[in-house]
Amino acid sequence: MKKSIFSLSLLVLMTFIACNNTSKKAQARLVHAKELYEKNDLYTAKQEIDSIRILYPKEYKAIKEGLTLIRQIEVKEQKRNLAYCDSLLPIRQAQAEEMKKDFLLEKDTAYNEIGNYVFKSQTIERNVQRCYIRCGVDEKGEMYLASVYYGKNPLKHTYIKVSTPDGLFAETQAIPYDGGNNYRFEDLGMTTEVVTYKSDKAKDAIKFIYSYPKERIKVEYMGGKPFIIYLADLDKKAIQVTYDFACVLSDIENIQKNVEKSKKKLDYLTKKLNSGIEN
Repeated sequence: MKKSIFSLSLLVLMTFIACNNTSKKAQARLVHAKELYEKNDLYTAKQEIDSIRILYPKEYKAIKEGLTLIRQIEVKEQKRNLAYCDSLLPIRQAQAEEMKKDFLLEKDTAYNEIGNYVFKSQTIERNVQRCYIRCGVDEKGEMYLASVYYGKNPLKHTYIKVSTPDGLFAETQAIPYDGGNNYRFEDLGMTTEVVTYKSDKAKDAIKFIYSYPKERIKVEYMGGKPFIIYLADLDKKAIQVTYDFACVLSDIENIQKNVEKSKKKLDYLTKKLNSGIEN
C-alpha cells in the first residue's frame, strides 16, 4: 500500500516537473518572439509564436499571449505597408500625369464609369479606312488590342498572330463573333471588322510586340480568310508606350486597393486588441 502511494506521489511529482518545464519552454519562446518583435523581425517572430502552438498545444496561457502578440505584429505590418504605399503612390501618380500628355481620354460619362486612354496617333478619326492594330488602356490599367480590317471582301477573323522574321511568334486568344468585342459591318460595298482583345486575351501578343521594338513584326489575321499586314512603326510605338502607361496605371490601382485593405485590417486589429477578444 505504502509502495503504491509512493509510486503515485512520484508520478504526480514527475508530471508536475514535466509540466513546469514545458511551461518554461513555452514562455521562453514567447519572450524570444517579443524580442524579435521589438527588433522588427516580424516574420521570424510569427514563426516563433506558431511553434508554441505546435510544440506546446496545452500551454493555453502562452498561446493566448502569443495571439495578442500576433495581432500586434500584424498591426505593425499594416502600418509598414501603409507607409510604403503612401511613399510610392505620389511617385506613380506623377508618372501617370506626365504620360497622359501623349494620350486622349475617351469617356462618355452617360454610359461609361471607366474611360479609355488612346495614344494620340491611334484615335479612330485619324485611322479611317485603314487596316491596323489599335490599342488602348482603361483608367484602371487594363490594356487591350484591337485588330481592325477594312477591305472589299470580309475576312470574318477571330484572332491575330504576331511574328518576327526569325519565326518567333505569339497569338491573342480567339474572340468569336458576338457583335460586341467582335463586330463587322458593310458600308458602300466595303467591310469593316474590329476584334478587341482585352487583358489576358491580349497579354501574350502585347508583351511580344513590346519585347521586339526594332524587329519587323508581321500580323496575320486568323480564324477566317488569310490576311497579312506589317505593324507600322507608329502603331508599334503606340503599343509600347501604352503598355508602359498601363503598368503605371495598374500600379496606382493596386496601391490604392492595398491602402484600403490595410486600413480595414488595421481597424479590425485595433478593435480586437482594445476589446481583448481572443478570436
